Amino acid sequence: MTTPSADVTLTEFVNNVETPCTVSELDEFDFSKFPQQPRLLKKEGDRLGSRLSLDKISFSDLKCFSYQMSSETDSTSKLPHSDALPSSTVKSDSDTTSSAEGHETSPMISEAWEALKRAKLHFRGKAIGTIAAMDSSEEKLNYDQVFVRDFVPSALAFLMHKEAEIVKNFLLKAIRLQSSEKKIDCFHLGEGVMPASFKVVNDPVKNKETLVADFGESAIGRVAPIDSGFWWIILLRAYTKSTGDDSLAEKPECQKGMRLILSLCLSEGFDTFPTLLCADGCCMIDRRMGVYGYPIEIQALFFMALRCAQELLKQDAEGKEFVDRIRKRLDALKYHMRSYFWLDFKQLNDIYRYKTEEYSHTAVNKFNVIPDSLPEWIFDFMPQCGGYFIGNVGPSKMDFRWFCLGNCVAILASLADRDQSNAIMDLIEARWAELIGEMPVKACYPAIEGKEWKILTGCDPKNTRWSYHNGGSWPVLVWLLTAASIKTGRLKIAKEAIELIEKRLSGDGWPEYYDGKTGRYIGKQARKQQTWSIAGYLVAKKLLEDPSHMNMISLGADIPMKLPRRRAASCSIDDKLRRTK
Repeated sequence: MTTPSADVTLTEFVNNVETPCTVSELDEFDFSKFPQQPRLLKKEGDRLGSRLSLDKISFSDLKCFSYQMSSETDSTSKLPHSDALPSSTVKSDSDTTSSAEGHETSPMISEAWEALKRAKLHFRGKAIGTIAAMDSSEEKLNYDQVFVRDFVPSALAFLMHKEAEIVKNFLLKAIRLQSSEKKIDCFHLGEGVMPASFKVVNDPVKNKETLVADFGESAIGRVAPIDSGFWWIILLRAYTKSTGDDSLAEKPECQKGMRLILSLCLSEGFDTFPTLLCADGCCMIDRRMGVYGYPIEIQALFFMALRCAQELLKQDAEGKEFVDRIRKRLDALKYHMRSYFWLDFKQLNDIYRYKTEEYSHTAVNKFNVIPDSLPEWIFDFMPQCGGYFIGNVGPSKMDFRWFCLGNCVAILASLADRDQSNAIMDLIEARWAELIGEMPVKACYPAIEGKEWKILTGCDPKNTRWSYHNGGSWPVLVWLLTAASIKTGRLKIAKEAIELIEKRLSGDGWPEYYDGKTGRYIGKQARKQQTWSIAGYLVAKKLLEDPSHMNMISLGADIPMKLPRRRAASCSIDDKLRRTK
């Protein structure tokens, strides 16, 4: 495959490509060589000679996109209640790019950008992040602070909008706060712990601003965040990929910060698993929800952060030592997660027939899971075609709940292999009503209730069934769902989800989360003007408009992945036929 000349458009190039193309040629192709970004189609009839379809775009490698050139018919990938969406539902940049670039914007996108700009927090004249929410009708608590995890979608939106300075300032301030004293009562936290959030404090007497970090000592439940350090490393790589500026990652404080984070999570101890042992409330699920142990969200973020650090660490004496440790841990972690956290119909049937009290390294039921502990809902929830990484695995414990963030990050980090990635998207399609509903996306499914809710949550009144973390719907997750959809070539999933977002989110005041089995009701205690709800929508739109932004947040497979099939390998022929009727 030849590289296009500067005066060749994407449309002209694709129309002149000799088919069939080999996978290696597609993987080596770099779309950044085009003088313009790929233009998405506006008219249903404009199909580029019936050879390129929007729904065939898939991201298969870190540096490029593969365009699957095949027939337009794909009867097995229809979403419930819809046929293939017309390509006009996704606007080109000329329709939706910010007015800062000289183009007209849609009212909702304009409103979102203005809200995101108002959320900026300044320190000594420089923007250093965005506050969590701008809801003046509720008590502020810590919603007027910059949270590391919350700022990630805001940062991605700014990077996609060519406003990298705020992201650079945030990364530097956060890593310098890492060196602050971290003490809870009489106990000191590990040196590498990153803050959960920080705020600007004004001293009117000294006329001076200072940054104050919270490492968990002020948090509800007093839990230190494990995910903050991982998100910081992931965002540092996103900044580097977006701007091409390696100098920030190469700064001594950033190199040292990464090594300190890695020292905490790569330390050897008594654990027999390569996964990371965690407390409840250490991640997005930041209240007691029974995710203690080895939650999927942390393991997926851990894997992605290790891969990002592998790219960013200098190959000096200290850096090389950590790169070697990372490589060994990645191999073990990938094997463990793909083998023991993965659940599909076949694996569920195997667990159902497990024998217990097995001894020695030849044991099949390695964690001594009792088949009678299988929850009743899982048998109806698991489709014939599809699968996912379950919430937690430990001694005599399997948490079968679905967690959106962990599964989407697993796809983006290539923790999930090709077939597993497609199976996750198959599950979302098959269980659209349960996982997407009327307002995307369920943080976890299903909700826990009754006696189990009392035990696992400690009777938490905010995490009642189908609310907040306990089965609530979080609009911010649409950016992760969109990114996973692009990487697997399943754009209709993303488009349908964004359409649902656009029906209500702005009119409802950009709430933090929604309640109910289908996400019909604004969350009882949800903040309005929630910044990451706003930013998540903007990132999702930007990703669809210009999929080259995936370079920031997607990691290729260890070996080149083939073009994704439209269905996962776990999907039987009979199931395919049933779904096309």
